[in-house]
Amino acid sequence: MNALLLKSLWETIYMVALSTVIATAAGIPLGVILVCTDRGGILQNLGINRVLGWIVNATRSTPFIILMVAIIPLTRMIVGTSIGTAAAMVPLCIAAAPFIARLVETSLKEVDGGVIEAAQSMGATPWQIITKVMIPEAMPSIISGITITIINLIGCSAMAGAVGGGGLGDLAIRYGYQRFQADVMIITVVILIIMVQVVQSVGDYASRRLNKRNL
Repeated sequence: MNALLLKSLWETIYMVALSTVIATAAGIPLGVILVCTDRGGILQNLGINRVLGWIVNATRSTPFIILMVAIIPLTRMIVGTSIGTAAAMVPLCIAAAPFIARLVETSLKEVDGGVIEAAQSMGATPWQIITKVMIPEAMPSIISGITITIINLIGCSAMAGAVGGGGLGDLAIRYGYQRFQADVMIITVVILIIMVQVVQSVGDYASRRLNKRNL
């Protein structure tokens, strides 16, 4: 059982870590575009903003368990199968990317407008304003948002176990629920709680370190 537990733990860590990297790589640019193209943004384009906003809202409003089933054809097309760890990462990334985009959008909107106006008055280009002003100023908040996303992904990865996604959720369902092994269920729940606590502590620490107001 220990070997099975370690294997499931590794699958969960692998799923969550890789999904976070991919979703962050897609979510941060999407959040930046949403802010910059919004009304009064440095690259205002309401048409693009509305279309992207609708896509983000539609994805976020779909429950994960339904999203996971609905995109099975897409998952098969990308990874060649609809079960297992690799297959579970496709819906995890699709669910997490828009979530991160909205969190990044919120973080960037909190940046002091005076700082952006000062950069514009000094002749900074939109790219320079985004990379040297907006993102650095909002980084502590963005880190907090990514922390929340990782915690959500841990929960979703456990849910993916219900349809053969592997990981601790799969172990808890197959052994803890279907075979009535209460000890397995308790151990997996305790491990998931510890993982969330560790992620939250590391995220809070990183956010505090990057917050210049705490220096």
